[in-house]
Amino acid sequence: MPRPDAGDVERAVHAALEGVIDPEIRRPITELDMVERVTATDAGVEVGVRLTIVGCPASDRIEQDVRAAAEQVVGTGNAVVELGVMTPAQRAALTERLRGGRAARGNPFGPGTLTRVIAVTSGKGGVGKSTLTANLAVALAARGLSVGLVDADVHGFSIPGLLGLVDEHGTATRPTRVDDMILPPVAYGVKVISIGMFVEPTEPGGRGSSVAVAWRGPMLHRTLQQFLTDVYFGDLDVLLVDLPPGTGDVAISLGQLLPNAEVVVVTTPQPAAADVAERSGLVARQTGQRVVGVIENMAGLAQPDGSLLDLFGSGGGDEVSRRLSEGVDEPVPLVAAVPLSVALRRGGDEGRPVVLAEPDDPAARAIEQAAAFLAGRPRSLPGRRLDVSVR
Repeated sequence: MPRPDAGDVERAVHAALEGVIDPEIRRPITELDMVERVTATDAGVEVGVRLTIVGCPASDRIEQDVRAAAEQVVGTGNAVVELGVMTPAQRAALTERLRGGRAARGNPFGPGTLTRVIAVTSGKGGVGKSTLTANLAVALAARGLSVGLVDADVHGFSIPGLLGLVDEHGTATRPTRVDDMILPPVAYGVKVISIGMFVEPTEPGGRGSSVAVAWRGPMLHRTLQQFLTDVYFGDLDVLLVDLPPGTGDVAISLGQLLPNAEVVVVTTPQPAAADVAERSGLVARQTGQRVVGVIENMAGLAQPDGSLLDLFGSGGGDEVSRRLSEGVDEPVPLVAAVPLSVALRRGGDEGRPVVLAEPDDPAARAIEQAAAFLAGRPRSLPGRRLDVSVR
């Protein structure tokens, strides 16, 4: 049998490598200029791969995927993979290319973006806003959308734990830095960034990340700005932002940085909660954002006889919807009423979102209903810049 032409082998292997995706950047390694060489040998093929940084946390995964792709062409055991590291000039070229040819950093989610930006807010803490945001992100990603999530609750960050991005000691996964670009960790198909990924452990030996972040307005604004400019999310369909409760500095900063954001207000059923929840929606409007829906959490507890115990009262979600719909052209609907759920609580504790872990749970179905509403909303394109050209 004639020996395959070396050029044919190299071209075939290179084509196979187009299917190898960098786990952090989520683009083919061939497109990222990470393939240094493909050389046919008497024994098979040698592939040289440039990692983005020394100690790249995805190196083992990349090496395995490259070897598997090459062996599809030359057979099992006939591929050798050699890992190197990009030069500073190569890294600079990569970061510039990922930013769309812009060497300078900028906010890709401001006015004109084609990414749907959804800010989730609440009037007060303890209403389950972060749990709902994490599950909404996962539910949207499960629909095939490219989703990013910014944990902007700097003082009460919880998103890493809710999405399982913590180790056995409770320390959050660290993002990878490529020069001045931050690559966000990925959980359940969602790209995630949180201040909890940057704080130092509170105990010797690296246990826990429950340090108190005692920052005021300017530092909070700068942190949110860095999350939007320095973190490489790539092309997103949806960017969710988990806001801190209330109407403080971060909510105002978000209005300045993301005036095009759509806002979802989370409340609980008791009528007294409607007052504070309404305020968070009104502040969003004052910064030019649009309130698109209300989610009522803890909407009741199912009883063995099938009835629903209104443990925290009822009507709060409808009342917030009614108040925020007054005097505006587009009504603000009650998107979903999420019942009290042991499965929802357990999923948050274990870092396993209920929409995936127990999709038939009533809380999971309600969250899916909210995700379907958000995914199905029509897009408004007037005034947006479209990256197309006429030939």
